[in-house]
Amino acid sequence: MATTDAATNYVEHPYLSPSFIERRLYQIQLAGTARNDHTLVCLPTGLGKTTVSLLVTAERFDDVGGKSLLLAPTKPLVNQHADFYREALSIPDEDIVVFTGEVRPDERSELWKSSKVIIATPQVVENDIVGGRIDLGPVTHVTFDECHRATGDYAYNYIAERYHADANDPLVTGMSASPGGDKESILEVCENLGLHEVEVMTEEDSDVSTYTHDTEVEWVRVQLPDEIIEIRDALNEVISDRLERLKDLGVINTTRPDVSQKDLNKVRGQLQKLIDNDQSEGYQGMSAHAEVMKLRRAVELAETQSVESLRRYFERQRNSARSSGASKASQRMVSEPKVQEAMRKAVQYEGRHPKFQKVRTYVAETLGLNDGERIIVFTESRDTAETLTDFFNDELGNQLTARRFVGQGDKDGSDGMTQKEQQDALDKFRAGEFEVLVSTSVAEEGLDVPEVDLVLFYEPVPTAVRSIQRKGRTGRQAQGQVVVLLAEDTRDEAYFWISKRREDEMEEELRKLKGVAKEVEEELDDSQQTLGSFGGDGDGGGKTSEVGHGLQEFETGAAGDTDDAEDGAGDGGSEPDGVVATARKRDNSDAVEIVADQRELDANIARDLSAREGVDVRLETLAVGDYVLSDRVAVERKSVSDFLDTLVGSDRSMFEQVGDMNRHYARPVVIIEGDGLYEERNVHPNAIRGAVSSLAVDFGASVLRTEDEADTTDLLEVIATREQEVAQREVSVHGDKHAKTLAEQQEYVVASIADIGPVTARALLSEFETVQAVMTASKDDLMETEGVGEITADRIREVVSNEYDP
Repeated sequence: MATTDAATNYVEHPYLSPSFIERRLYQIQLAGTARNDHTLVCLPTGLGKTTVSLLVTAERFDDVGGKSLLLAPTKPLVNQHADFYREALSIPDEDIVVFTGEVRPDERSELWKSSKVIIATPQVVENDIVGGRIDLGPVTHVTFDECHRATGDYAYNYIAERYHADANDPLVTGMSASPGGDKESILEVCENLGLHEVEVMTEEDSDVSTYTHDTEVEWVRVQLPDEIIEIRDALNEVISDRLERLKDLGVINTTRPDVSQKDLNKVRGQLQKLIDNDQSEGYQGMSAHAEVMKLRRAVELAETQSVESLRRYFERQRNSARSSGASKASQRMVSEPKVQEAMRKAVQYEGRHPKFQKVRTYVAETLGLNDGERIIVFTESRDTAETLTDFFNDELGNQLTARRFVGQGDKDGSDGMTQKEQQDALDKFRAGEFEVLVSTSVAEEGLDVPEVDLVLFYEPVPTAVRSIQRKGRTGRQAQGQVVVLLAEDTRDEAYFWISKRREDEMEEELRKLKGVAKEVEEELDDSQQTLGSFGGDGDGGGKTSEVGHGLQEFETGAAGDTDDAEDGAGDGGSEPDGVVATARKRDNSDAVEIVADQRELDANIARDLSAREGVDVRLETLAVGDYVLSDRVAVERKSVSDFLDTLVGSDRSMFEQVGDMNRHYARPVVIIEGDGLYEERNVHPNAIRGAVSSLAVDFGASVLRTEDEADTTDLLEVIATREQEVAQREVSVHGDKHAKTLAEQQEYVVASIADIGPVTARALLSEFETVQAVMTASKDDLMETEGVGEITADRIREVVSNEYDP
């Protein structure tokens, strides 16, 4: 059990590094509850939610042993948590491993067996569970960081369900500074993760307030100059004209350019109904609707961002309209006289958006007059982030240095930042090498951004969660300031009121939850019966200790022999009594096996199959088909939309895919999933019948229909069971039909190298011409091939050049 070193004010524990975790009463209280039951921990940003989870993990190791799994939504967060855990836990660093998509699946499988703490992105863990590469049985504590994401089909939900089902002794901790905007949202998160307790602490709590300081929030209004208003009005005229066309179709009753996005979404639904009923007006309306959406984005940039951002946007639209296959909406928009007039005005405008002057003023005051050290400026637009960064460095370069901080993806001609570049920027910001970080939303959630003196919102954000995350970047160590800029009479004001209302509602809901925790827990108990029963005991699990909730029990008790405990901590692969690493609650010893293509994971089918008793799913990069059910049955799955796309477009890959299946498998199957095969598109029924007939007669495929993903899942299980249990057939990912041609054998050999797959194999053979040349190629030469990056090239060289070691 944990004790507190009063002299040094640190928490001491057999599994914690000595004199490392500062003693904070509220953290210990939260951990005292969370170690005894599945708990949602709500704590303001920057006050140590991760420390609470760490304390629970240490207690679980001391009580029952096993493994710990911490899930975080992004790779930077995963690496940040790993650094913290390696410092804070008194176990060897190699026992704490990171799982992201950059770690090969076979390596993850081995690391899982040997490690004690796994810190991972949820998508990777979900894939490994589906593919049977990891066993959740010995995991005694799972933490879901930023758990407000546990809605819809997010991977957290599936992992939680499987964890409650498979773990021998489960305990779940959910962590968030902002779990939802209302009681229903918070309850949804709890239900999806199987949480029974809700522990809320706010800055109003005396124990918490000791570690926070007042954060002044100032809303600053700016007026748009006449030149920007003229640009906006020209664009709004075109929006009103297009809305008039939609009004004539009877799908909207207003031509006001400030019509709500909700109403525009309804319009799109009504237009789709016209298209479904073969009314050509629907297509015309969709084109007008697309113009409205593009123009509204242009207005938003002019009003709330910068004329520079608007100019970049216009340039992208112009280039898009000139490209082959450009939509009529894009072409019509850029050729519209009023839009061209707005473009000219934007090019001729030499001033800056008035927000720039406000930003300059607050930055100068904070760094100059108030002796501040660091500032974060948040903006929604990557264009604005780049423009602001240039503005700071060009016009204030003798006073400060600014760097941008954006996501990893390249967007609209703007280069993203690699994970290494992001970490380098944060390290230098923390070290004081530059003063202003200009960031998009990527720095909002969970990242260990240094304490700053000013958080400046270039525009308000319309969600309470994001607003709270941003504001949490200041006021941790000293009094902080938050400034929100609003352009008057623009959607800035609407977003401001939406965010303020939702944030007030969330804070009020958290207060209510704090006050009626028992009632909420009773409601959760009622709704958690199904989830709790996955574990087989029906009591919610996690209550392995007879000790009750709270601080006193967490800090007292038999700590055991510290030296012995540390010896045990060093053995990452050992398990204590009662935690058997190979044990599973589901007995799949006689299970049927279904091999799923890894590219099918966008659907829920493989995931749902893997959760079923009596079914084992294996993930592969399949050369043919989406699923393999035996040595003679492979399945190609197409939604109705995908199937019809092959008939109305130039893509004939479906017939090639089925032809490949026919050459390798004696019983190829095509599943067409969904309703409306003859109604969804304007395709003559005989054309559809002809395609189905061709699949059956020309390609020898059985064509089966299913209603939805659930129906497809059931059908795949039935076919696999018939093949493997009734017909006693084995599963083979290479089929058992015809001898391969020479080209197919060459592709097969190259594709098998480090599981690079058939597409990359064909690209390599096209580049190097022979298998031998591929095998002897250098890393640099391999990377010259399209689709082969550094990681793939390293894997190929590793397999080809290393000595055989059975």
